[in-house]
Amino acid sequence: MKVIGITGPTGAGKTTALNALRELGVEVIDADVVYHQLLAESEELKAALEATFGDIILGDCGQVDRRALAQAVYPDRLPELNAITHPFVVDEVEYQIARAEEKGYPGVAIDAIALVESGLARRCDAVVAVLAPKEERIRRIMARDGIDEDYARRRVEAQQSDDFYRAHADYVLENGEGDTSEGFAFRARTLFEALLKQVDAPLT
Repeated sequence: MKVIGITGPTGAGKTTALNALRELGVEVIDADVVYHQLLAESEELKAALEATFGDIILGDCGQVDRRALAQAVYPDRLPELNAITHPFVVDEVEYQIARAEEKGYPGVAIDAIALVESGLARRCDAVVAVLAPKEERIRRIMARDGIDEDYARRRVEAQQSDDFYRAHADYVLENGEGDTSEGFAFRARTLFEALLKQVDAPLT
């Protein structure tokens, strides 16, 4: 079973690429969803976060309050948060990969903006970065999320550069200004079909 990592900055087109993988019968694991589930359900993670950031991160019901956690973390303590949460996320993703293999899926895609930083890239047979020009990404997330240009620009500029993603990817899917959604989806599907048929692992 192939494990394909999908990464890249917000607004680049990862959702379209992931939909192409789903059409090929691949199980998609969203690392962000895994993280939020762990915040809600893992007592061990909650204890580790509370020990580091204090009980100000807890809501009235004693659960982790995501907004309070964000206020405690940003702008200076993100490395501390990642050091705590990444191992929990990696363990859960590994569990879900094993479940997908038991169920006979032809492949698993790990959707993670921090695929490289978390160490999940090392688990992948191939890492695919989805990239798009910065100004195009800003326009897309303004339309998608209903936010103003200033906030969209700050979100985009806070993320890793295209050079970072290129340096850590085996393949790059470019989703430029002139691309249609259909055309990009077709190119993504073509790449993923080829990756799923390959028998060598890991790919380089």
